[in-house]
Amino acid sequence: MTQQQTQPAKLYRMVMPDHTCPYGLKSKDLLERQGFEVEDHHLTTREETDAFKAEHDVETTPQSFIGGERIGGYDDLRVYFGLDKPKDQQSDTSYQPVIAIFSVAFLMALGLSWFAFESIFTVQAFQWFISISMCFLAVQKLQDIESFSTMFLNYDLLAKRWVPYGKIYPFGEAFAGIAMTAGALLWLAAPIAIVIGGIGAISVIKAVYIDKRELKCACVGGSSNVPLGFVSLTENLMMLGMGLWMLVRLFG
Repeated sequence: MTQQQTQPAKLYRMVMPDHTCPYGLKSKDLLERQGFEVEDHHLTTREETDAFKAEHDVETTPQSFIGGERIGGYDDLRVYFGLDKPKDQQSDTSYQPVIAIFSVAFLMALGLSWFAFESIFTVQAFQWFISISMCFLAVQKLQDIESFSTMFLNYDLLAKRWVPYGKIYPFGEAFAGIAMTAGALLWLAAPIAIVIGGIGAISVIKAVYIDKRELKCACVGGSSNVPLGFVSLTENLMMLGMGLWMLVRLFG
């Protein structure tokens, strides 16, 4: 969508002594980045805010107006500028948490490899990538272990038979990831990774590829919008493979 760069926009947002609406600030920033001159109106009291809502028949602020037309709040602005799809067209699926976790884990592994060996192209860098990823994924689960364990019960074969396993799993993943990153206690960390990775991989294969169930993946926590499938299978295969590799190195 194109606009005249000098076109003004009106913004009404809450700016009170004890509260400044964050979406108001984001709306102002977005309008300015789109080239608009913002006529910024502060709603400084609850009474003034309520009166504005009643006058324009809206339930929330901020509210933006362009060319005399009310666009709406921050989310509505993003749709107006083509940055987001309308809500009825938006998917509830998101891979953003997974991309963030694996990207940062990969860069951290390269950084550690450079620090230790002055080279990023090392076998250790790949091992650190997997172990650090395990740690990050465990942290996501441990933020709300109750929510994770509930979602986990939807598909994990062992958790369905022994419910406490859903709360033990994140601790096992965290311990294995930390130990493998440190190169310590591998005699214990490797079997743990093999067991939880193996059971997890079988559970995902059964739920997704055999039973054809459409579920959310608990791999990045209980509030995940990541669909169960490739990502969770990859996580479990990484743990399984890392555990087997560590055992080979330990006793080979």
